[in-house]
Amino acid sequence: MKKLLTFFALFAAMLLTGTQVLADDAADARAFFDNYVNAANSYSPTIEQMYAPNAKIIRQVVKPDGTLVDVKTDTATYMKQLKLGQAGAKLKHYKNNYSNITVAKSGNGYKVSSLRQPSGESYKLKTYMIVTKQPNGKWLITEEMMQTKVQTFLKYADKK
Repeated sequence: MKKLLTFFALFAAMLLTGTQVLADDAADARAFFDNYVNAANSYSPTIEQMYAPNAKIIRQVVKPDGTLVDVKTDTATYMKQLKLGQAGAKLKHYKNNYSNITVAKSGNGYKVSSLRQPSGESYKLKTYMIVTKQPNGKWLITEEMMQTKVQTFLKYADKK
């Protein structure tokens, strides 16, 4: 009987420890997202280091008729586009506000979903990023989907 109680006590301790690790990682994923928002809204060059080199980047263009077109790109191309866009955005004091932020376990990372409201606009657009903790403890964006109403992104869409 003593062995059985010891087993259950050890099992419960391991279960609670595992649950705490998942809760800590979810909180860390949320903190990483908050750091991303601050870096993006302050036009920080640290944004580049927040993405995995092979991240899956999707800009989902919301067409005027409401249809959606996914425009996929690689990290290097996205970083070039980001640098070009930052100059004009900084002059206009452009920022994004995020609401309805949720964090959920997704594969070996966490999916941070939210609604993004561009400054000066009344609408909100869906966005998510999957952030993954690397073996060295650093968090990186491994996938990102951000809706946009900017129609010029359509020129980068796959023509099938």
